[in-house]
Amino acid sequence: MAAFPFSVSATDGKARTGVLTTPRGEIRTPAFMPVGTAGTVKALTVEQVAQTGADILLGNTYHLMLRPTAERVARLGGLHRFMRWERPILTDSGGFQVMSLSKISKVTEQAVTFQSHIDGSRHVLTPERSIEIQADLLGSDIVMQLDELVALPASEDRAADAMRRSARWGERSKAAFGARETQALFGIQQGGMSQALRRESAERLTEIGFDGYAIGGLAVGEGHQGMVEVLDYAPAMLPADRPRYLMGVGKPIDIVEAVYRGVDMFDCVLPTRSGRHGQAWTWEGSVNLKNARFTDDEAPLDPESACPASRDYSKAYLHHLVKSEEILGQVLLSWHNLAFFQQLMAALRAAIAENRLEAFRSDFLARQSRP
Repeated sequence: MAAFPFSVSATDGKARTGVLTTPRGEIRTPAFMPVGTAGTVKALTVEQVAQTGADILLGNTYHLMLRPTAERVARLGGLHRFMRWERPILTDSGGFQVMSLSKISKVTEQAVTFQSHIDGSRHVLTPERSIEIQADLLGSDIVMQLDELVALPASEDRAADAMRRSARWGERSKAAFGARETQALFGIQQGGMSQALRRESAERLTEIGFDGYAIGGLAVGEGHQGMVEVLDYAPAMLPADRPRYLMGVGKPIDIVEAVYRGVDMFDCVLPTRSGRHGQAWTWEGSVNLKNARFTDDEAPLDPESACPASRDYSKAYLHHLVKSEEILGQVLLSWHNLAFFQQLMAALRAAIAENRLEAFRSDFLARQSRP
């Protein structure tokens, strides 16, 4: 029995909408989790993030264990209290950042040894230590197993080795996590672009038994079409009575295509990263506010939005802020982008509930692809 009840209220093809119920609140699915890497969603207050409609945030094990350290966060009352976010938090295992950010990392069967990208200090991350940091020190609601990530393209042998090590680390993560009523543990499917390896991974994880299942190892170089090809089969390999989480994804078209194929949860730095660089996401595609054509544009990004950043400021003003490198420009565009992503999730939930996802998807993809 899963730690958190997951109920599906409606389906439309492979897509589902429902609720994951946690002690800190309900998570409406499909759900997008803003990324709070270092205990903050960059440029925004938790009140602003909550106003966008986010039910859950993602915290980052790697960054928090290095600074301010997980032990310090624990002494200060845990991550929820530290950052003043009372709703659910999912923490990643640290594996992705170890592979992508550390100056030197070495993977063995026992652990990942790496050097901090901040000061070069040496650290060892085992499956057990990752669980301790996430569950016991940070106090996250949803904990991820430690896995080994492989950048794509990769050989089948390399993908197989990483997948099987990830499965073994999944067993160790589950043993370290034990049985908890107020926290959940998710396993992570790996296997690169191989359908056979993805199936083997799903079978191994299902045998271990997790509260939810993530699809890992995508958005790491395979491209949109490659991702979609894996999503044509990968979600259905995972238990239907548990939430399915596509890690690190993504662009609005990626999210729509993944929901269409049965994915329930997402996270990505894209909304805030784009906002810090002058890019806004809209129903008509992305908009570059650096562009001179917005110099005298008095229209807001979205006059129908409930978000003040989307509704109350002209594109001319946002263009001015971006060109002047004013911090407020980064704040407003990050806020707008997160609000848009949450509006997209709400629209997807409604489309599934009303059995009109096919039409919504076709219309959305057509509007996003216009020049």
